[in-house]
Amino acid sequence: MVEIGGLMVHDVVTFGGLLFVLRQLCYCGSMVMNHEDHVRLLRKGIAETGGIWADFGSGAGAFTLALADLLGTEGSIYSVDKERGALREQERAMRARFPGARVDYINADFMQRLTLPPLDGVVMANSLHFVRNKDAMLQLVRSYLKPGGRLLIVEYNADRGNMWVPYPFSYRSWEMLARKNGFDHTQLLTTVPSRFFGEIYSAVSFG
Repeated sequence: MVEIGGLMVHDVVTFGGLLFVLRQLCYCGSMVMNHEDHVRLLRKGIAETGGIWADFGSGAGAFTLALADLLGTEGSIYSVDKERGALREQERAMRARFPGARVDYINADFMQRLTLPPLDGVVMANSLHFVRNKDAMLQLVRSYLKPGGRLLIVEYNADRGNMWVPYPFSYRSWEMLARKNGFDHTQLLTTVPSRFFGEIYSAVSFG
């Protein structure tokens, strides 16, 4: 998984594909993030193995793989992305790395209502910053969660975006946004440096 000036390939595969990756490599330089980095961003937000989770805007599957690692074979994952090619890529990676993982790949726009079972948790890793109307999106996410279910966010710690990351939000903004939309408690989990917006953070909010 390559972070291009802090922008993870997971993002740009779902947003624009390989051409954008190559442009950003020329423009920004690169930083490597590996599987262990992705696991570390999620680990403190997942209390135990097992459970039913979804990864919204999963792209090529960096955080889906991390989720599979943390949930183990007892867990079940719904991986949702509108790029069919990205889902095929992550399915190949999942079979190679975690052949026992139970994953359903859903080729759909996570901004539209999906048919899902009640979820123990949802991961949105660098996907919510593509959504302008976050209130409506968060209400939709909350409707999928079991009581006390978890929303795990991975995001750039910034409130001003650009054409590639249009609507990022800092952790401070996320606390207020989550509370406004009915999440009872929000906790900062981990931060990592990023060339692109200075810092990436992970946080968990409870529905």
